[in-house]
Amino acid sequence: MPSITSRTALMALLAHPSRHSKSPIMHNAAFRALDIDAVYLAFDVTPERLPDAVQAIRAFQMRGVNLSMPHKEAVVPLLDELAPEVRLTGAVNTIVNDDGRLTGCSTDGAGWLRALADLGFDVRGERVTILGAGGAAKEMIARAAMQGARSVAVFNRRASSRWAHAEALVEQVRAQTGCDVTLHAMEDHDALRREIGRSALLANATDVGMGAQAGRSCIPDESYFHPELIVTDAIYAPPETELLRQAREAGCRTQNGVGMMLYQGAESFRLWTGREMPVDLVRPLLGL
Repeated sequence: MPSITSRTALMALLAHPSRHSKSPIMHNAAFRALDIDAVYLAFDVTPERLPDAVQAIRAFQMRGVNLSMPHKEAVVPLLDELAPEVRLTGAVNTIVNDDGRLTGCSTDGAGWLRALADLGFDVRGERVTILGAGGAAKEMIARAAMQGARSVAVFNRRASSRWAHAEALVEQVRAQTGCDVTLHAMEDHDALRREIGRSALLANATDVGMGAQAGRSCIPDESYFHPELIVTDAIYAPPETELLRQAREAGCRTQNGVGMMLYQGAESFRLWTGREMPVDLVRPLLGL
């Protein structure tokens, strides 16, 4: 690894937890390949320390950071400017620092669509079902609608504190895009079965399947799937969640979150450096 100099730029991930992240592997490999004098680190930042961490971006003259759970929404009022997709969804995963002025962007949706393209799938004209209405889910919902999906069915737990926010999000995306976006309770298994049955794509953007919820799935059993369905999961650790196992055994094509993570990172890299990440070099480092 090249020596760190007095001119080395710093980029980072702010998340809690952050130890599982593959982002440092990806970005540092790209910096080395393109001979960019920069380093990317991962910082475990608890929610109460997020304001301090954002101020440190300015104080340390960091070019930018990525954010993951639980900071994607909480960071919004701490920023100076918001990109158009963030004004729609209220969720940020990338901050760009221009001489102390911090702009919040989201590259999750663009990364998800690019990962789907690797499967030969385009959401335009298709029915899509998305599980979740938080951070990454917001961007996926908005991007699918903006990209011309025929319909987007969103499922979230009615008992969740996010239900009212999900209602507002769905109404806003529907009004601004004209897409048929609907919200359903995750507990409504009849609606879940109906929407999955007529969808070409099912995407999980909840944390069910990772961490303390490893081995669990939002889908009760394999009978909810059909063989023509593509099933994706934003989770990449573990590499096969219970949802993806169910879908694979039902004959569906599946994709975990590594590709989405790669491509959203590539878009963040471009925003910070003005250069394209060498994804073919990075891909094998992520097990793709």
